[in-house]
Amino acid sequence: MPPFSVTTPIYYVNDVPHIGHAYTTIAADVLVRWRRLWGDEVFFLTGTDEHGLKMAQAAEAQGLTPKDWADRTSERFREAWKELRISNDDFIRTTEPRHHRAVQEMLQKVYDNGDIELGTYEGLYCVACEAYYTEDELVDGNCPIHGRPVQRMREENYFFKLSRYGDRLLEYYEAHPEAVQPETRRNEVLGFIRQGLQDFSISRTSISWGIPIPWDPNHVAYVWFDALINYCTALGYGSERERFEHWWPVDYHLVGKDILRFHAVYWPAMLMAAGEAPPKHVFAHGWLLVGGEKMSKTRLNQIAPGDLVATFGSDGVRYHFLRDQNFGPDGDFSYEAMVARYNADLANNFGNLASRVLNMAVNYLGGLSPEARENGPLRQQSAAALDGLSAGMAKLDFAGGFGAVWDLIRAANAYIEDRAPWALQKAGDAEAVAAVLGDCLETLRIVALLAFPLIPDAASELWRRLGLPGTPEDQRLPEAAAWGSMPAGAALERGPSLFPRLEG
Repeated sequence: MPPFSVTTPIYYVNDVPHIGHAYTTIAADVLVRWRRLWGDEVFFLTGTDEHGLKMAQAAEAQGLTPKDWADRTSERFREAWKELRISNDDFIRTTEPRHHRAVQEMLQKVYDNGDIELGTYEGLYCVACEAYYTEDELVDGNCPIHGRPVQRMREENYFFKLSRYGDRLLEYYEAHPEAVQPETRRNEVLGFIRQGLQDFSISRTSISWGIPIPWDPNHVAYVWFDALINYCTALGYGSERERFEHWWPVDYHLVGKDILRFHAVYWPAMLMAAGEAPPKHVFAHGWLLVGGEKMSKTRLNQIAPGDLVATFGSDGVRYHFLRDQNFGPDGDFSYEAMVARYNADLANNFGNLASRVLNMAVNYLGGLSPEARENGPLRQQSAAALDGLSAGMAKLDFAGGFGAVWDLIRAANAYIEDRAPWALQKAGDAEAVAAVLGDCLETLRIVALLAFPLIPDAASELWRRLGLPGTPEDQRLPEAAAWGSMPAGAALERGPSLFPRLEG
C-alpha cells in the first residue's frame, strides 16, 4: 500500500486549546489509528502556528515576548494531545529552523517563477483571521467569521499572483472532484474561484515577528504563506527531498470550514506556483458549537479538553465527539448530551457487555476461554461490523462507521438475553454454556479490535482482560477480525467497570 498521511491545521498560539481544536485532532487520530491497523505506513502531523500580528498582540497583552508566549502556549497543545491519547508522528512549530528554511525555499521558487510581485495594498483587514475582506463579504460591517470590526490597512507588500491560477484550479478540481470534501464545501470552493480570484498579500513590513522574505529582509512572510508550508516542512521540504517525495502529496488535510478557502484555493495555487502537487483531499468539517455559537475567547464559551477528560476520561471525550456529531456539518456540544451518550453507549452497552461476559466466563468456565462455539448470529454480525466500519472510515463517516460496531455490541447483549447462559448453567448444560460464552468472548475480542481507534484505553484494557497477547494496536486487519481467532485456554480476568455510570 502507498504511504498515508494526515494533517490537522496547525493551531494558532494566541490562545490555549479548546474542544474545537480537539474535535479535528481526535478525528485525525482515529483515522490514522484505523489505517495503522491495516498495516499502512502512516504519517500524522499536528502542531502550532506561531507568527503573525495576532500572536504578537497576544504576547504583548501578557507582558511576554512573542517567543516566550509561543513556547508556553505551544506546550499547552502538546499536553492536551497527550491527555487525549493523540498519536501524532510529528509536532511542528513554525518557529523551528527547519520551517524557516522550507518557507524561504518555497518563497524563492515562487518568486523566481514570476508569481510574486511588489505592490501597495489598502483593504479591510481582520486581525483575528489574518485575512483581508471585501465590503461585500462583511456582515454588518464586521468580519463574517469573528463578528468583530475590521481595520482599514495600507501597506507596501509582496503579492502572490493568485489571479493567474483560477483556470488551473478549476481544471484540477474538474479532474479531481474528490479533492475537496464534503460536496457542499467543494461547491463553495468552485463558486469562490468562479467569482474571480484576487492577488493576496504575502508579506508585512509593519511587524518583525515572522520569517524574513529571502530577497527582501525588510519584509516578513505573511501568516498564510508561512503557516500553510508547515505541511511540506514536516515531510522534508527544504531538507530531505527524497523523503518529501515519498510522502507528498498529503492524503488528507482535515480543517475547519472557516479556513477552507486558504487550504483549497490559496494553498494548491501556491503549490502549483512552486512546482509541487496539490493535496489529495481537503476535508472541511463544520464547527463544534456551544449554545449554538462558535467558540470564541470574546464570548467566554471556550471549553478546555482537560476539563472534560477529568470527568469522562479520554475515551469518553473521543467517543462523544465522533459519535454524537456527524463529521462534516456543524455540531452542537452540550454537557448533558455528553453524559447521556456516555451512559447509554459506553457504560450500558460496551461496559456492561464486557462485565457480564467476563463475569460469567470466570464463574461458569473457571476463568479460561473455551474452545466451543455456537457460531450463531454474532458471527455474521461481526463480519457486518467490520464491513460497516470500513465503509464509514472510507468516507470519514465516523458516526456511521462506529455505529456498526455498536450494532454488534447491542446484538451481543440481545444474544445473551436470548440464550440465557445463566439458565443453561443452572440446567447443568455445560457444553451449551461454553458454546454461548465462546461466541460472546469472540465478539468481545472483535469489539476491542474495531473500537480501538476510537477508545484506545478501554479497548486495550478489554484486550488484556481477555488474556490476549500484545494489544489491539499490534493486530492487522482484516485477518485479525476473522471469526474464530479467540484462543482456547486464555486466562480471563474480570475487573471494575470500564465505563462507570455518571450522574447527570
